Amino acid sequence: MWPSCLLWNPTAPVGFACPRKMRTLLLLLLFIYEARSHAVSMPNFVLLMADDLGIGDPGCYGNKTLRTPNIDRLARGGVSSRSTLAASPLCKPSRAAFMTGRYPIRSGMASRSQVGVFVFSASSGGLPHSEITFAKLLKNQGYSTALIGKWHLGTSCHNRTDLCHHPLSHGFDYFHGLPVTNLRDCKLLVFLPLQVITITLLTLAVLRWLGLVQVPPCIFFCLFFLAALVLGGLLCFLHYFRPLNCFLMRNRDITQQPMSYDNLTQRLTADAAQFIQRNAKTPFLLVLAFLHMHTALFSSKDFAGKSKHGAYGDAAEEMDWSVGQILDVLDELKLANNTLVYFSSDQGAHVEEVTIKGEGHGGSNGIYKGGKANNWEGGIRVPGILRWPGVIQAGLEIDEPTSNMDIFPTVAKLAGSPLPEDRIIDGRDLMPLLQGRSHRSDHEFLFHYCNFYLNAVRWHPQNSTSIWKAFFFTPKFFPEGANGCFATHVCFCHGQYVTYHDPPLLFDISQDPRERNPLTPTSQPRFREILETMQEAAARHAETLQDVPNQLSLGNLIWKPWLQMCCSSSGLFCQCDWEKQVGRGSH
Repeated sequence: MWPSCLLWNPTAPVGFACPRKMRTLLLLLLFIYEARSHAVSMPNFVLLMADDLGIGDPGCYGNKTLRTPNIDRLARGGVSSRSTLAASPLCKPSRAAFMTGRYPIRSGMASRSQVGVFVFSASSGGLPHSEITFAKLLKNQGYSTALIGKWHLGTSCHNRTDLCHHPLSHGFDYFHGLPVTNLRDCKLLVFLPLQVITITLLTLAVLRWLGLVQVPPCIFFCLFFLAALVLGGLLCFLHYFRPLNCFLMRNRDITQQPMSYDNLTQRLTADAAQFIQRNAKTPFLLVLAFLHMHTALFSSKDFAGKSKHGAYGDAAEEMDWSVGQILDVLDELKLANNTLVYFSSDQGAHVEEVTIKGEGHGGSNGIYKGGKANNWEGGIRVPGILRWPGVIQAGLEIDEPTSNMDIFPTVAKLAGSPLPEDRIIDGRDLMPLLQGRSHRSDHEFLFHYCNFYLNAVRWHPQNSTSIWKAFFFTPKFFPEGANGCFATHVCFCHGQYVTYHDPPLLFDISQDPRERNPLTPTSQPRFREILETMQEAAARHAETLQDVPNQLSLGNLIWKPWLQMCCSSSGLFCQCDWEKQVGRGSH
């Protein structure tokens, strides 16, 4: 309690007044105390999001050969969730849910066609401006906000300068990274069609010259010309396509087109560290969205060829290095105790990712079935690590079902921001579970979408250890007996590519996490009762959905020349590299 002499009382005798110096000192101490209390009540947030990292990849989740000492260090100092679930098994809808705390179908970020993500920077779809991200909420609370790395939630709507879907339009003060994603075409090592056509042309020419092919000259030259035309067209397409879709931005400006992979992780990591250093005395939100582990795989010379898992392992170990750099900066600036760090992946590993030589370029989903683009556990169960020294118990493991949507309400509440009242927020505050004040997830039901289509329902009944999961349809893996859709490179969500189940396929995930033994009325006496409860929950959920514009309609997905961003004044070659010059300046 403060001395009564500090309280102004005009009737008090002069003798009872504090000496002026003492009064000033005590008021100064009061100001410092209140300022420190306010700072503690506004923690910093560092959200680390990997791309296509499997739950079986980090050492703290059981991997014995992939070296991830910094992710493991993060886990030792915090809570590891064994049942963190992505709200979607694809990048774009999963990230939309992560940013907004809402199922992506609510924002129109769930495709009704086979194409579930943006593949062009000059598409008009994206996260609607009406959606509220956690960055918007925190910016309104006085936080400095930055997103470094992958965005993939759209860029422009009507012209190349409106940037209506850009990170800066969604609450971020600073952006440095890719507006789309790490496309395979951005790192063109081997392109199979070009090889085939080139070899065919050379073979035809040699066989004709040797006289081994008896084809009339006019037909031969027509075929040769046609093949050369196709080859030339592909070369031109690749020459222009790579710069058009593969570029880095800082805020609203293109700084490198085409994007260079040379020390790219080091550049983005250094920028993230500088953002923390610039904002060490004010509350901040940093989202570091790694380009790893999405193909094209890349790593710097310090990591290339050093792992036991080829290009994938090299990239994973470089990403782990980046995590360590961020943790080190927090330690050096003595910010660790006032910073909530979160590490996860937007979905499971892409098991179908192989090179033309048959080399696996996808990660490990551990014991779980499936992977990216499907809702088997391997596609949606991802690493989930949270650390906040002194607030969250170190070394704790939890196995209650949680979602990447839960970060939204958790961050908002910790920052002192009220949740929006004009919309449904599907995420739940994680702090009661993380601090041991609750031993149950607030998610009784979770709904798993495959793009626009409700694929499965998860039910964790109150006062029960069972976790039921019912599939309305499942993807057709190919070849038969495989653990993925290798014929199409990724699993699709409807039509001939799926098998519909009536009654739904039911599993008890708590007893059968590998989803190998579907239950039947014979093996589970409550079979029909369980399914009826889950279908009723799905029906109630459907009633909460509103009709919203489809952000991934054909009209929004196609390439639009007037939206194409280009750093060249000529607008023809779209080539520049201002990364180093801009990097030396302040942001």
